[in-house]
Amino acid sequence: MNYWVQERLKSLQEALDQKYCRSIDQVSKVVASHFQSGHTLLICGNGGSAADAQHIAAEFVGRFQIDRPGLPAIALGTNPATLTAWSNDHEFETIFARQVQCFGKAGDILWALSTSGRSRNIILALKAAKEKGMITIGMAGNDGGMMNSLIDYPLFVKEKHTPYVQEIHLITYHRICEQVEAQLFAHDSLQKRLAV
Repeated sequence: MNYWVQERLKSLQEALDQKYCRSIDQVSKVVASHFQSGHTLLICGNGGSAADAQHIAAEFVGRFQIDRPGLPAIALGTNPATLTAWSNDHEFETIFARQVQCFGKAGDILWALSTSGRSRNIILALKAAKEKGMITIGMAGNDGGMMNSLIDYPLFVKEKHTPYVQEIHLITYHRICEQVEAQLFAHDSLQKRLAV
């Protein structure tokens, strides 16, 4: 057990190097500034990444650590009627692209998660976002896979093992949520504490 823990910590330390941490800081600033400008964040992924997309949206709409107004974030995998109707009547590969076309506007952000970097429905969603003039953030293993050319702000890791990629993703988006909240609301939170 101790050996496994040490190996996991070593893997995380290698993934979360200075370059990656700088990218996290950059993404945090981009997300915060776009929220501040009134834009919406759309998030998508498959399987565990779909659960991560919901987790991210919940942190922004609800709260991470600070009591504050909600932020407009939508996980695109949360409406089973839309997903199953579109998949049944048309195709599974465009379930996210269709929603990006419906909900996305120029200046909004699409945050795409894929442990492989090869998911066809993620690639098509990113292409749809580019056509709409949206900003794209990508989290993936395999150094980004096929997502590379479609991402404005990459958060790619060399790890190929899906559960380990997901561990890195969880730490990454928690840090982004924390930083965005601090950038937008830390002053308000401080004022509330001082007023007590």
